[in-house]
Amino acid sequence: MKLLTFAVPCYNSQDYMDHCIQTLLEGGEDVEIILVDDGSKDGTGAIADRYAAEHPSIVRVIHQENGGHGEGVNQGIRHATGLYYKVVDSDDWADVDALRKVIEKLREFSRMPEPVDLLVCNYVYEHVADQTRKVIRYANVFPQGRVFTWEEIGRFRPSQYLLMHSVFYRTQLLRDCGLELPKHTFYVDNIFVYQPLPFVKTLYYMDLDFYRYFIGRADQSVNEQVMVRRVDQQVRVTRLMIDAHDLRKVSAQHRRLGRYMFNYLAMMMTISSIFLIIDGSPEALGKKTQLWEYMRTVDKAVYHRMKYRSISAVGNFPGYQGRKLSVGLYRLARRIYKFN
Repeated sequence: MKLLTFAVPCYNSQDYMDHCIQTLLEGGEDVEIILVDDGSKDGTGAIADRYAAEHPSIVRVIHQENGGHGEGVNQGIRHATGLYYKVVDSDDWADVDALRKVIEKLREFSRMPEPVDLLVCNYVYEHVADQTRKVIRYANVFPQGRVFTWEEIGRFRPSQYLLMHSVFYRTQLLRDCGLELPKHTFYVDNIFVYQPLPFVKTLYYMDLDFYRYFIGRADQSVNEQVMVRRVDQQVRVTRLMIDAHDLRKVSAQHRRLGRYMFNYLAMMMTISSIFLIIDGSPEALGKKTQLWEYMRTVDKAVYHRMKYRSISAVGNFPGYQGRKLSVGLYRLARRIYKFN
């Protein structure tokens, strides 16, 4: 069995996928790289096939009709043979030195009677526009140098959510929790991180800057104008996350995990609200009302706490001036934290 499966969803990625793949190949025979060609119209499929021919014991290729990023992740989970599973977008890359250290740690986990469920590492925002970097670390949240549980975690800052870039899940855990991402939908990486969390019993944190997250392409899904155009997909993902877990039950079992998941969902509600406000049409503002009403029908107590006593209050200031303030605060936070 391989120690680690990398799933790399690729769509029209011919201009940048080489760099991504070359860094992952540094994992050698301990890794498996599944390149999922998502119905690309350029040379992506041919590049993927070339890597598979050159590295047949490491690289596998899946050619599929276009199903979106989520279906690429699903395909990886279905076909993975690695003990652990990591998604890497084709325009991002791994730090090679950090990869080697991660492989050594996963080798230790593989010898345990019950391997650790979730490994967390840092990730780095690589901003192409101004050639700056911002590292997201978790040293204030997680113990270091040992296996721990949710009862031992600290408080996350607003900029410290666990994203796809920071997590290595045990592959079988993803299968056991029934994770299945929707097709033809952007922003499903939030579901990928969020849904399995209550199934995680043990964690380990390595203070390594493993994942390099490229930001700057005009067509990127986190570009503000793109997010406004795709806001319906953001709302769909948020609704699926509302449905994924009963947060009060999670909190009853693991208080600190419940607190974190509440804050994560509040962040998703805020993002959906802000981009519906930026859209500004009567239809979009109606969808914002409908989203919050949906939350209210699922759990009134969580709804009231989230809408009025969490970060989501930023997206719920009343009236035109309130909406204007909401967008201004969002854009200020974006400049400070540089998250897109």
